[in-house]
Amino acid sequence: MSSDDLTPEPPRIDRPSSGGPEEIPEWVRQLEREIRVGPAVRLRIWFGRHARKLRVGVAALLAIALLAYLGTVGYRYARRPAEQPRAYPTVSPPAGIQATTSASPPPAPGPFDGTPAAAFPEGAAGITLPPARATGGFTAKQVSDALTKIRATLVTARLDHAFLTSKDPERLVRQFAPDHRPAIRDDFRTGAFAHFATRLAPGARLLPGQPRVKGRITYRAVRDDTGVRVLEVTTNFVWAYPFHQPHVAPGDGVAVVHDTLVWRVPHPADVRSSARGLWFGGMRSYGANIDCAAFDKGLLDVGKWRDPGPVATPTVDPDSLYDPDRSLDIPDTC
Repeated sequence: MSSDDLTPEPPRIDRPSSGGPEEIPEWVRQLEREIRVGPAVRLRIWFGRHARKLRVGVAALLAIALLAYLGTVGYRYARRPAEQPRAYPTVSPPAGIQATTSASPPPAPGPFDGTPAAAFPEGAAGITLPPARATGGFTAKQVSDALTKIRATLVTARLDHAFLTSKDPERLVRQFAPDHRPAIRDDFRTGAFAHFATRLAPGARLLPGQPRVKGRITYRAVRDDTGVRVLEVTTNFVWAYPFHQPHVAPGDGVAVVHDTLVWRVPHPADVRSSARGLWFGGMRSYGANIDCAAFDKGLLDVGKWRDPGPVATPTVDPDSLYDPDRSLDIPDTC
């Protein structure tokens, strides 16, 4: 008898019994009880018969899913040698006197390997100031002082670890003109500060060493609508932050922030003392490979880049997100 048989084989019957119900053998009653199985039992019996085939099928499906996942990661993060560079929208530098990042980082292995940030300078070395020249009623010294203040503010907002991990924004707020500070405080209360400042999400941990930085600073003299002379400074930087994160593909642990900020410094002779100093005239930014839930609150943590849904433009090239000249118009994947 096969192990797949559902019921025991009854004794052979040569002819039917002529007796009544009281003559029905006990083994017939036993057989009747045994063959009345419910749906759950039948399902278990079916699985028992087909278990081997099911295991083979499930293993095949898992293998296909794993290959599909690995292929997606490779496409998102790793540039294949035979792949042709893809075009992406860029911006033109604003008019004015400018300087771009020029320092080079030491050639050392690390979390930036395989990404454009591997060639970026470390920390504040990536913030190069243009030469200070007299322009539009501002002396060379006034221009130099304004540029130096903006650089110091950028360092605090994006690179100072004490500020990045603090809940108190005053370390940054006090670097702006007194009349502009209430608006900056409001940005921190509402979580709208991510355009110009970095605060780490709870539990987020940066690796030792400085973030990598690349960008450009441009300035010119203009007049506002009321005739006040203003030194307008445009900063355009990419900030690459290395987080504690398992590295499967290049850039897995690197969160990228690209911002373009317009700073306005009024001529001290044209405004009251409380209006002298740094103001924001405009700001735009995007984040890539970020934790979306944290970023919605203005906080930074590394995440996973997700392909956008069907759109009219091609999928974003991950390497292009490290380019300061890249347009800030990208699909929102959060």
